[in-house]
Amino acid sequence: MEIDITRFHQTFFDESAEGLDVMESALLKLDVGNADAEIINTIFRAAHSIKGGAATFGFAEVAGFTHLLETLLDQMRSGQRAVTQPDVDVLLRSVDIVRSLLAAAGSGKPADDAAIATVRGELETALSAGSGAAAPNHSAAAAATATPVAATPAEAGWRIRFTPRPELFRSGNDPLRILRELAEMGALHAELDDAALPSLADADPEDCYLSWNLVLRSGCSQASLREVFAWVEDECDLQIEALAAEPPVVVAVASEPAAASRPAELKVIKGGRDRTETQKAAGDGGSIRVGTEKIDSLINLVGELVITQAMLTQQASALDPVLNEKLLTGLSQLDRNTRSLQEAVMSIRMLPMDFVFSRFPRLVHDLAAKLDKHARLVTIGENTELDKSVIEKIADPLTHLVRNSLDHGIEMPAARVAAGKDEAGTITLKAAHQGGSIVIEVADDGHGLDRDRILAKARERGLAIGDNAPDSEVWALIFAPGFSTAEQVTDVSGRGVGMDVVKKNIQSLGGQIEITSRAGQGTKISIRLPLTLAILDGMSMAVGDEIFIVPLNAVAESLQPRPEDVKSVAGQGRVVRVRGEILPLVPLRDVFHLGAGITEPHKGILVLIESEGRKVALMVDELVGQQQVVIKSLESNYRRISGISGATILGDGRVALILDVGDLVRISAREKAA
Repeated sequence: MEIDITRFHQTFFDESAEGLDVMESALLKLDVGNADAEIINTIFRAAHSIKGGAATFGFAEVAGFTHLLETLLDQMRSGQRAVTQPDVDVLLRSVDIVRSLLAAAGSGKPADDAAIATVRGELETALSAGSGAAAPNHSAAAAATATPVAATPAEAGWRIRFTPRPELFRSGNDPLRILRELAEMGALHAELDDAALPSLADADPEDCYLSWNLVLRSGCSQASLREVFAWVEDECDLQIEALAAEPPVVVAVASEPAAASRPAELKVIKGGRDRTETQKAAGDGGSIRVGTEKIDSLINLVGELVITQAMLTQQASALDPVLNEKLLTGLSQLDRNTRSLQEAVMSIRMLPMDFVFSRFPRLVHDLAAKLDKHARLVTIGENTELDKSVIEKIADPLTHLVRNSLDHGIEMPAARVAAGKDEAGTITLKAAHQGGSIVIEVADDGHGLDRDRILAKARERGLAIGDNAPDSEVWALIFAPGFSTAEQVTDVSGRGVGMDVVKKNIQSLGGQIEITSRAGQGTKISIRLPLTLAILDGMSMAVGDEIFIVPLNAVAESLQPRPEDVKSVAGQGRVVRVRGEILPLVPLRDVFHLGAGITEPHKGILVLIESEGRKVALMVDELVGQQQVVIKSLESNYRRISGISGATILGDGRVALILDVGDLVRISAREKAA
């Protein structure tokens, strides 16, 4: 029976991408001159898994190049060559090449042959220089062939009884590939046990009837040995016992059969992360891959359930609690279960910030080398969780901020030493939960922002700002489109594009961005974001018959002003004094043209909202209460409306609009300037 292995391609690509991430991260952790053997083993195992999977699926170019990469790593882990910075750099470039080869294999588009040839040449040169011999044959056949291995004299080892269960093949695993992995760990002597093999008439081609008695001469630990069997541990009987040291056994492992005669078997590669890390990440409970579209559909259904439950609760509020005790008790239980279900489903889409932070060690490494600077990256709060949809959209803004910190913030080594600093600058990425939000900080210990230079540039561009403006307003100028204080344009920065896009992207996520800086000590950029874009903690407010929702994290306070605290300013409308602070007064009724109603502020309620360091007093008729709402996109279902970020359905079935706080503050600022 033929098995269609193409249905496993995407799993292979996904898990190979994870393996490359592990390799890149581990390579950046290598201490040149004093490399940790376990880190090298981690890199080797990831490369070996990718090579094996590529050979299984017929991606010969990926397998051949990865075998070349694996050979260099094998020399490192066996002690044949020391770990040097040039080797680490060429390995990092090799990771990029494998990524491009996998992308080409997945899309069917050609890879960059020139780049592949360049890095392949670098690898072959490194191998030739390290071994003193010609580079080995790196054909696809070589990638699928195990090398004969001789044991070290008087080396202890392990006796293994490996009995696969009949259903092993059905999960796509190949016992021969496991044996080849064992052969790379030391000298392997294998005896085949075919006692359970039935007659040809009784044999099922999808069942495994073979078992093996193995002797492995190696100094490896039992834990690393069990890792080889980790992906079949539930589909085999495995016995491992230690052996005393004996004279070595030399054994050659046979080459893999040609593709035409190979059984229709498949081993699904389980990813580059080693088993221990995967189990920790999954809480030792295992994991499954689920398409994001299925999760999004589940979240939408739960959202509809929350709305329906709110409607039932609204209708039940008019019922007699004595006559309808059982019904109300059931609705109360439904409310608790719905909220628990909602929280559980939302947690599925939550990912640790490490999914974003993990890309920056490589970026800092490469960019620092390009700029001739020395820099280290410190990450804090990598396990802080954030909604997947937010994580995907925050990656690019953070990348720009990290590049800016290294390019503009961190000084050249000589300048840092002259200023009494370590010649290596420090960039810190930090994430933490604060209330219902997540705060992400990008900080550096560079020279800080130059206030006078920013003000001078602002005057050149005709931006109106006073010399005595607070620092927060001066720093905010760098978010103006086209604003840059760079002395020269480079391929890294200096064109004045980017920071305005960063700000727009953050605001599109319902977030805020702030800058603090001290001359000679560095700059910190803080981003505050909602934990998820699907659920909102909000305050509901009434204006006439309409209900509006304002995000709770944007509300500073609410109050009913005294008549004497409200003043009219020529050309700027009304303002209100709140504990000595003068704030613009914005009647929500006027913003959305809702007609006649309460016009005197002291008869209504003022809700103080804050965004981008500015406060505005929204005037509404009354406060309805606080509630959690399910956000529905107004733009995708209708069109974009200024001052509105979305909509929700209330318990009584009415639609309530969710206010875009940042947009309302900007509208107020434009009207004031006009």
